[in-house]
Amino acid sequence: MSARKARPARGRQLANRFILAFLVVLALAGLYGVAGLSHAIVLTAATPPAPAGQLDVSSALVACPGPGSAGVTGGNLAEASAPASTGSGQVVLTELNAAAKTQPPAPVTTAPQPGQLTVKTIAKVPAVPGKVATMPAMAGGTVPTSVARGGLILSATGSNAQGLDVEQLGPDGQPTARCQAPGSDFWFVGPAAAGQQTELYLMNADATPADAHVSVQTDSGPLLGTPDSGIVVPPHAMIIQSLDKLVHSARAAAFHVTTSTGRVDAAMRVSSSPTKPGIWLPAAQQPATTQMLTGLPATTGTRELYITVPGGAAARVKVTAVTPRGSYQPTGGNGISLLGHLTTGVSIPALSGFPGSIKISASVPVTAVLEISGGPPGAPGAFIGGSDAITEQGVVAASPAGPGGTTQLVLSAPGKAAKVRIAAAPAGSPLTGQPGQLVTIAAKSATKVRVSLPKHDAKATLMAIVVTPQPGSGPVYAARLAVAGGSVLTILPVLSSPTRIDLPAVRQSLLSVLGS
Repeated sequence: MSARKARPARGRQLANRFILAFLVVLALAGLYGVAGLSHAIVLTAATPPAPAGQLDVSSALVACPGPGSAGVTGGNLAEASAPASTGSGQVVLTELNAAAKTQPPAPVTTAPQPGQLTVKTIAKVPAVPGKVATMPAMAGGTVPTSVARGGLILSATGSNAQGLDVEQLGPDGQPTARCQAPGSDFWFVGPAAAGQQTELYLMNADATPADAHVSVQTDSGPLLGTPDSGIVVPPHAMIIQSLDKLVHSARAAAFHVTTSTGRVDAAMRVSSSPTKPGIWLPAAQQPATTQMLTGLPATTGTRELYITVPGGAAARVKVTAVTPRGSYQPTGGNGISLLGHLTTGVSIPALSGFPGSIKISASVPVTAVLEISGGPPGAPGAFIGGSDAITEQGVVAASPAGPGGTTQLVLSAPGKAAKVRIAAAPAGSPLTGQPGQLVTIAAKSATKVRVSLPKHDAKATLMAIVVTPQPGSGPVYAARLAVAGGSVLTILPVLSSPTRIDLPAVRQSLLSVLGS
């Protein structure tokens, strides 16, 4: 058969196939139509499902390096949730104990009341025996490494996971740092000095090993790359690395923790003495060309901006202050030039005395942390890390109240005007459903609010806070300042604490094609 004769034959076969397919679809439609007519259609008033593209938060996992340890880092735990509606839930605590005969240690399940602050007492675990604690030193012997004492994993489900925030407390019962979710990428940026203790904690909250790497770059350039710093963190374990020898001659340093397999929770503590608490450095944001650092206090003192440039290209950086006086470029905050692969400290004294935020704009991705005067004993200062605008709500589990100190919120609206509702409650009292205090922040401005409890709660030493942006509000950034004796001890960004998670839109699905 010639090619010309074959073409009409193939055409007829293709047409027959289309006709057959059409007849099959038509027959099935008829059958389903008859079946539908034979069944009654009932309309009910059932509870409507959650909006398409949203899922309720049903679980959360965080890790805390301090609880269970001895000395200046040990303390209890503060946990608060702010669920969207009433419901049940539970919290499971796993206290790490490297000296225990069975691993991992048995978890403890509790059911705290959702929507309030709960303080949990955490006992100190036994010291880690030397033969268990000893691990090979990393980076050619310059980074002593050992199994750490203490550490805690918290898992929440149901209503207790919605709007969750967890903070570790110091021996004095005051908050020291926020517990973080495990991840595979962390940045820490701050000062370095001779005699300063710099400790990196790596905790594995999962049941499989995690392969972690640490790279370090200072004001003199890169000191340690990921190929030289690989370490395996065992399941349900925490190790500690002393970085003093590595950065003793530097003035500024950035630490980048990544994992090639598994995930960890990374935390860093700096102190001038092993007998002083020092401070837990806040995790810096991922490198970007724009970052917001919120929490400048109204107090005077030093303002040192530590910036690291991860890439090889030089960076041109501009700092914009967002204060009650409006937004402007402070003296010393414009035209900052930084070389690639370096970490630099930049003094900006013009930021002293004005509450608010700073916006960092750079020509290439950078990440930064701002140091101010203050901090706990042994700390070089108090530190402000970057954060995103609050969506839905932001929860802070523990803030000083009464004799323990005072609490301030710094709120910034770098764009259009913003409006938030602030509610606070001591342990055991409802945090959700309160009328709270409405606060308006003018466009491109900032404000400071002192948060306190009613007089009948005067004996409370801690309180939980929830910040809720109101409908129509512009983007709002917030930070909680813990103040004692006129000095700022810790600054904690108010992060989004959602009850629901928005799902990305599904494209090219049957429902989207049909317009449903």
